[in-house]
Amino acid sequence: MEETQSQPAKTPPPAATSQAAASPPPAATSPAAVISPAAGSPATATPQPLKELKKPEKAWYAVYTNSRAEKRVSDRIMDLGIETFLPLQKTLRQWTDRKKVIEKPLISSYVFVKIIPREYFIVRKIDGVVKFIMIQGKPVPIPETQINNLRILCGSDAEVEVSADVYEKGDMVEVTVGSLTGLRGELIRVGRKHKVVIRIIQPGMNLTVDIKTNAIRKLEKKQDI
Repeated sequence: MEETQSQPAKTPPPAATSQAAASPPPAATSPAAVISPAAGSPATATPQPLKELKKPEKAWYAVYTNSRAEKRVSDRIMDLGIETFLPLQKTLRQWTDRKKVIEKPLISSYVFVKIIPREYFIVRKIDGVVKFIMIQGKPVPIPETQINNLRILCGSDAEVEVSADVYEKGDMVEVTVGSLTGLRGELIRVGRKHKVVIRIIQPGMNLTVDIKTNAIRKLEKKQDI
């Protein structure tokens, strides 16, 4: 019988080679590392709440109209759904054969409107409107207190004069008696007469009304007129 020669055992590959083959790809080449969003990126940022837009506020303005067109202009403004105020005062009109109480504008050719800025051009285009009263190219806002003064004057039986005279600053007063109760303005003295000046538009328009000294009280300077 022939003797069978034993084959030498195969030597396994080096351990270093085996480990290199089994090791995972470097982290830098991992697909997950490539597509992961960076810290602070829009994908992970918290959305900010939208800021609430501030609504434009309404203010009173004076509108100058064509002569004797105040009522017509006021009606047209109201038809557009815009708040308007036409100061009217009752007066006794004398004819040859009779007398009659009529209402006439307290301030000729003036109507007051309460609007937001974008309504300016709507009012400006109304037939009979000449212009807004402006200072330095901008419509002049009129404080609510001055409109209240006009309402008080319209509801009274006082004789009101309109003037553009410049009066010196006087005591700030409020009427406490009679149909003008609540009216505020500057007290001036003309001879023996006492008048209260109501400034409507600064500068250039004043209303004056006779008043008795026992019907007024002095206001603190810090109080608004």
